[in-house]
Amino acid sequence: MTVAEPLSAPIELAFDYTRSLGPTLSRFVTGLANGVLVGALGADGRVYVPPLEYDPVTHAALTDFVEVADHGEVVSWSWTDDPLPGQPLDRPFAWALIKLDGADTAMLHAVAVESSDAIRTGLRVRAQWAEQRRGHVRDITCFVPEDAPDAAVTPPNKAVVEQPVEPIAVMTTPVTLSVQHSASIQETRYLQALKEGRLVGQRCPVCRKVYIPPRGACPVDGVPTEEAVELPDKGIVTTFCIVNVPFLGQKIQPPYVAAYVLLDGADIAFLHLILDCPAEEVRMGMRVEAVWKPREEWEYGLQNVTHFRPTGEPDADYETYKEHL
Repeated sequence: MTVAEPLSAPIELAFDYTRSLGPTLSRFVTGLANGVLVGALGADGRVYVPPLEYDPVTHAALTDFVEVADHGEVVSWSWTDDPLPGQPLDRPFAWALIKLDGADTAMLHAVAVESSDAIRTGLRVRAQWAEQRRGHVRDITCFVPEDAPDAAVTPPNKAVVEQPVEPIAVMTTPVTLSVQHSASIQETRYLQALKEGRLVGQRCPVCRKVYIPPRGACPVDGVPTEEAVELPDKGIVTTFCIVNVPFLGQKIQPPYVAAYVLLDGADIAFLHLILDCPAEEVRMGMRVEAVWKPREEWEYGLQNVTHFRPTGEPDADYETYKEHL
């Protein structure tokens, strides 16, 4: 199979990260939701903002909290000409370490100014509070120069809370990572074959092991793998687990099985779903076959195989796959 140009595609990885905050961070984010900034008082009299959970001098838990001002001065900064998606502002701005009045440490946040000429060390700035707050550092949309007129700032700077927010114990933060993945020549051949409904691996010229998906080099001998090997879409279950716990975004109702499938002729198994049979009937050595999507839905990826299902053939003998667990 010839490859004119390696495949490339954008990939976005995203999930919601949920964590319990504990007493220290709970005080901080609850303060943010209420329009105030809270720091922790250390044994040496220093005020840490954001608050530390443990004293850096005595290592004891910090339990004394104090409110600090929502204005202060820039300690250091870095200019951002082309903001990335998800950053605090969608126009050029400065990332800055800001030491708030009443604090002895600096916190990182965005400073909205017209140009890099308008930001400097020592600049006095004040917090620009969001109108709707939920207990997150983004309850401060950004900082602005202390002498900036309110009319020039959007949204209006409002830190008044009519109904105090109850203590916040848990925070959920969306996490995303966007990358442009460029496939290797070997991976491109593998993906092109999948687009045609075929499973293609590569053989090591030294140990003769066949890898799918192909790796480009044999991890045993360290030599390039150039020989393409077309494999059948049948194989055996080597190891597996039964998924019983539901989770956010789950597309299949538990229980179901995720298993390592060793295709006939391959020397490495890959992870896929085993469906079309009760989960408790799946076992090591079970013979399975791929279930493909309709041809018109085939793309460049293993998702063209929706799952594997039992073939009804006799189980493989353990001795035939024990080296592939």
